[in-house]
Amino acid sequence: MSVTTDVPSKAGSAPAVPLWSSRAPSRPAATRLLMISLASIIALGSLALLGEVSGHLLLIPPMAASMALVSSAPLSPLSQPRSVIGGHSIAAVVGVCAGLVSHSVWAAVIAGGLTIGITLWMRMPHSPAAATAVIGTLATTEQVAFVVCSVIAACVLVAFEILRSRLSRGSYPVYWI
Repeated sequence: MSVTTDVPSKAGSAPAVPLWSSRAPSRPAATRLLMISLASIIALGSLALLGEVSGHLLLIPPMAASMALVSSAPLSPLSQPRSVIGGHSIAAVVGVCAGLVSHSVWAAVIAGGLTIGITLWMRMPHSPAAATAVIGTLATTEQVAFVVCSVIAACVLVAFEILRSRLSRGSYPVYWI
């Protein structure tokens, strides 16, 4: 006998659903999980290494979030190069501009919200970019370097996902422009 929900099934309706069932996607194969994990470690490690060499911080939390999104949902519109690179580029500029007015948390709130609206309007939605805008607003030095580093970091992540996709016969990116 299986454990089911308390709601009895009506005649002609679908049978009761087991409590432990889920509509979540199935787990990826172990080899795919390993490939994604290793590629993500290498991509994020590359950002850390580039940061060490250049003296600028390229591995910031939004970039790790972008890597998670791009590697785990490569077919999503939020994961396409246009959205990743464009989203972080717009966010860095919006954040730095907001920071020119104020470095307060309220300016960061406005920058994050504006970034979401602008990227949606430009058809480049990328949720981690809102965090890039927040960081750009709160940064008090090297604003130009922050913009440049954000764009470079986004390009590096996209390049690594393209390489991983080609090695595993994936289809990333779905579109560029």
